[in-house]
Amino acid sequence: MPKLPYESIAGRWRVLRNRGWRVREVACVGAPRTLLCAEFGEPALPVVALSAGVHGDEPAGVEALLALAEDDALDPRFAYRVWPCLNPTGYDAGTRKNAAGSDINRTFARAGGSPEAAAVIIANRDLRFALAIDLHEDDEGAGFYCYDYGGAPGERALAAATASGHPADPRGVLRPDPESEARELGGLSLMLRLIRHAAPRGITLETASARPFDERVAAHMAAVRAVLTEPSLIPRVL
Repeated sequence: MPKLPYESIAGRWRVLRNRGWRVREVACVGAPRTLLCAEFGEPALPVVALSAGVHGDEPAGVEALLALAEDDALDPRFAYRVWPCLNPTGYDAGTRKNAAGSDINRTFARAGGSPEAAAVIIANRDLRFALAIDLHEDDEGAGFYCYDYGGAPGERALAAATASGHPADPRGVLRPDPESEARELGGLSLMLRLIRHAAPRGITLETASARPFDERVAAHMAAVRAVLTEPSLIPRVL
């Protein structure tokens, strides 16, 4: 499975409108592209925030979110707000940063320090999420690992990803202090923004970008499904 151009990814998301997804373009002032935002599920259900592609050289998560939607593989006990690819210019260029040379995932403080971050912050304003899941890749990683905030089921995600055929990274499940992490990063990531203002728990999934693309996609899909079907999570958010 090769990485697809961004417009192909966006086109497949638009087709999902025929299957109940609400897919729209979000204005991204100062950037050459808009951002896609996709929603699914009944408004009364607890909402899960899903995102991928904030770093353009991490394409497996972008494909995994699309495949989960196309396969109807997201747990129906939740509603979803999905940002399918947060860095379209970087995605097409295969670069971590956006076309302006900004690492978007350090710009989610205040009103947003990049056009993409500002667009997400405005669109997410006043929303609250039961859980946030952000999909990433690591070009120095040996396998799958994750960051667990607020008691998200990191071990379950790790077990599912490795069972899918992706090896485990020695880091396993990390539970950093959010404030210390923000200082170390030198900026606020999307996940840190969400757990600070909008979600009581979150999980950042990391696959090893040196591994085969299909394997990484499968690991992300397995981890997301496992997190969403964690028995102890459902009573906490319903």
